[in-house]
Amino acid sequence: MDSGTARTRAGERSGPRRKEEIFEAGLELLAQQGYDAFTMEGVAQRAGVNKTTVYRWWPSKPELLRDALLHSGTLAFDLPDTGSLTGDLAELASRIQGLLAEPRTRAVVEAALVGAVRHPAMRELVTQFLDDRLGRHQPLFTRAVERGELPADLDPALLVDAVAGALWIRLLVRRGPESDGFAGQLVALLADGISAARERGAG
Repeated sequence: MDSGTARTRAGERSGPRRKEEIFEAGLELLAQQGYDAFTMEGVAQRAGVNKTTVYRWWPSKPELLRDALLHSGTLAFDLPDTGSLTGDLAELASRIQGLLAEPRTRAVVEAALVGAVRHPAMRELVTQFLDDRLGRHQPLFTRAVERGELPADLDPALLVDAVAGALWIRLLVRRGPESDGFAGQLVALLADGISAARERGAG
């Protein structure tokens, strides 16, 4: 094996790790400076890479931020599977609350939401992120339909938006306490509504 091939393979092995480092740097920069001040050069400097590396993988900052939001581990969590819809929603709410309670991820979410209000490009990125997360959560709702807990014609986006939106307002806007039972009360309220929808569908 010649030295060029060795370097190429080493670069391939380091690619995913290097991309994650760039994602982390990009999200940190977004959180600290906002979308307006976000630059590809700033990301390269923070990640400790040449800016040509960043531009080779992402020609523009919307493309970089899209991949960072979708593929970084910063905003990721495993899909719950407790055996019941109520349990899954409670666990989902708990995990979202955990992300928003952590200062670093809270800052990323806040910056993304503020940017989405002001910039169409950032709004499109946030929409893509929400659509991606809804797709990842789909198995949770498929299982609930199969167990007879959820009407087949109920749009899962209503539940996801209700859980995430209520937690965003509670924690990001109202700055409410993180452990006051709000998530449990929210899920109980949703469960009552789901039960009523199921009964209407059976009537």
